Amino acid sequence: MIKEDRLKDLPLLESIRGLPQSPGVYLMKGSKGEVLYIGKAKNIRSRVRSYFRDTTDTRYTVKFLASKVSDIEYLITTNEKEAIILEDTLLKKHKPRYNIRLKDDKTYVSIKLTLSEKFPRILVTRQVRTEGKRSLLKPAHACFKRGACGDKYFGPYASAQKARETVRFIRHLFPLCSCSLSEFRNRVRPCLDYQLGICSAPCVNFISETAYKELVDKTILFLEGRNKELLSELRATMAEASSAQKFEKAGKIRDQIRSIEATLEEQKVVSQKMIDRDIFAYVSSDESLLIQALFVRDGRLSGARDFFFKNQEFPAEEALSSFLSQYYSGDRSLLTACRDRFIPDEIIVSLDIEDKEAIEGWLSEKKGRKVRIFLPSKGDRFKLLKMAEANAKEAIKKRQESVEGHQALLEALRKRLHLKQIPKMIEAFDISNIGGKLAVGAMVTFEDAKPNKNRYRLYKIRTLEEPDDYGMMSEVLSRRYREAGRELGLPDLILIDGGKGQLNIALKVISELGIKDIDIAAIAKEHPPLSPLDKGGIKGGIPGEKIYLPNVKDPIILKEGSPPDLFMRKIRDEVHRFAISFHKKLRGKIKSALDEIPGIGRVKRNTLLKHFGSVEKIREAPIEELTMIRGITPGMAEAIKKALLIQTH
Repeated sequence: MIKEDRLKDLPLLESIRGLPQSPGVYLMKGSKGEVLYIGKAKNIRSRVRSYFRDTTDTRYTVKFLASKVSDIEYLITTNEKEAIILEDTLLKKHKPRYNIRLKDDKTYVSIKLTLSEKFPRILVTRQVRTEGKRSLLKPAHACFKRGACGDKYFGPYASAQKARETVRFIRHLFPLCSCSLSEFRNRVRPCLDYQLGICSAPCVNFISETAYKELVDKTILFLEGRNKELLSELRATMAEASSAQKFEKAGKIRDQIRSIEATLEEQKVVSQKMIDRDIFAYVSSDESLLIQALFVRDGRLSGARDFFFKNQEFPAEEALSSFLSQYYSGDRSLLTACRDRFIPDEIIVSLDIEDKEAIEGWLSEKKGRKVRIFLPSKGDRFKLLKMAEANAKEAIKKRQESVEGHQALLEALRKRLHLKQIPKMIEAFDISNIGGKLAVGAMVTFEDAKPNKNRYRLYKIRTLEEPDDYGMMSEVLSRRYREAGRELGLPDLILIDGGKGQLNIALKVISELGIKDIDIAAIAKEHPPLSPLDKGGIKGGIPGEKIYLPNVKDPIILKEGSPPDLFMRKIRDEVHRFAISFHKKLRGKIKSALDEIPGIGRVKRNTLLKHFGSVEKIREAPIEELTMIRGITPGMAEAIKKALLIQTH
């Protein structure tokens, strides 16, 4: 029965009793109407009641639901298959906090085939985009007319080096181009890659579109691990070439076959059955979980990947079911970001998921033939599952060791800077400008000693146009920590890129905003010595990097081999990089407006921008003032005014 005293202060009891006993999706909402959790079920009422039953379950999740959920909405579907699709759609829309969500991970690289182009290129990339539209009724390699297909991604690869090695190997087998679009369009003779035999030079029409398409087809088969099919095609083509007495072509194909077979020999044979399988093992630790995936193609282990999720305490079976739905849904936010993710013949899992039949039906429909999900207890499948579980335990052990290492680093940093608390969350700030022009502020966040790019922020300076680093830092800090900016929460440590002056500005802003119990420090880089004889560097100080702390006269000198000191440098370098990249982007946008004016070269453009600070100021300036700039004649000034006036309309 439902433990009613848990719900006596919530308007949920009658709602739960009134839920339908039908398949569908339910949305658990908080007091402000925000979606906290989305789930699918064969029987909505039974599933939701299970969270509130009077059991000895002491998991955080149960306590959370009883205290935080204010309303439960639901959507009925005709069957469980529809519930799977609807759940995926709602997860993408609402992004609930307590669901497992696969996210794009920029630390991993993918191999990209630009199928949206007439002659697709093969690239290694960290960026996953949604270019083009691909027909879901055809395999990606069946459509090559411009715009008919979207680009296809393979991976992810934890090692960028391995991904690049794979691309090099593929290009020796199937010489695809990898140059930029501008190089491709403007080339009049083949490049060095053609001479090396790793490009077929489609840019200068050394290969037909049909022949190039065949290379792309074979590349896709290889990257998808469909090597049996690929070798069969190559042997048939070699036999045709030999019969037609095209012995040179047959010899090249023979070499391709030998290279692929040599690669396959290096792959571990894990099954005598030449079928495709994906294996998923589930391991939990504290409030986190890890799902280890192994990918078997034609009986050979072709790859592995682990997926780690924090703060997940919902039932393990439910978490794994949701993971599978998202993994095979083709969501562009997934790590491989393929709309047509490869679906194997068999999926092996370590937990008995309730909606197994529904997921099987859904995947079978997507694949076009039967797909089975197994929870094995013996045989080849069981051995594969045990292999995945062993890898999962090792992966979560390494993550735990990494977490412990980060905790030790943060504790060392606390002692090094004499902080009030362990700096689990650090926000660092920097200002970038040229003579006060185009000034920008940047903030980066390190959480548990790792960058959290979702919390990075950029600020255009609004109140100052003259050089004033203190005033700019004051503006940025005020905008971040005033009432409207506190929705991000407050960090444990604020790190300012600057010296004692910037530190005092930060202390003043934080005090005026009434914020307490936050540590603040500033990191400054001194100028190098003027000569080898000037070992003391700047008078009264030691050259290098220093940390300034509130109410402490002498700064802390950073040491080369100290882990917390290296960590501080890493944070400072990251915020500096982030600020500079934003500043360069703004400068590039402004320069482009001047670049379109005939007669304005790089020198004159930079001189104008340095003097006036922005295109808007140049547009507003009278012709007489423009002619005062060295190199700007009256006729050129009139051309500038006319061109900038046209650009505003």
